[in-house]
Amino acid sequence: MITLRKILVPVDFSKHSAHAMQYGEEFAARFRAELHLLHSFETMPIMSGDGAYFPPDVAAEEEAAATRTLEGLKVNTVDEAQVVRKLKHGHPFVEIVRYAKDNEIDLIVMGTHGRGAIAHMLLGSVAEKVVRKAPCPVLTVREGEHEFVMP
Repeated sequence: MITLRKILVPVDFSKHSAHAMQYGEEFAARFRAELHLLHSFETMPIMSGDGAYFPPDVAAEEEAAATRTLEGLKVNTVDEAQVVRKLKHGHPFVEIVRYAKDNEIDLIVMGTHGRGAIAHMLLGSVAEKVVRKAPCPVLTVREGEHEFVMP
């Protein structure tokens, strides 16, 4: 028997992660599991003649905006007491895998952007890296594919 107690949905506030969130919510509701919503972000450095630096106000503004957006995400099928919202600063795939290990996550549900082969080679894929390194099963959800259908 498969028991899911904790389900992680990494969110980047895109339509792809919103789609994955629907799956995560449904699994959490059916298994009466905690739903963990994790947003991870990196502050991009500003390049100058002296090198790269991170203006403190930019990082603080990004964090405040991400916090507001994360807190504002509506969860439809899970009791709000069962929802854990976390914000992490760092490279997304590293933070997702670390969070899953640290919190004994049973399943990660994440959206994929479905980039083309060239973009994938140049940019890599957060989802692919998570699948390779995660301590638990990972369900990747691509928008427009098979949907849950209620009979």
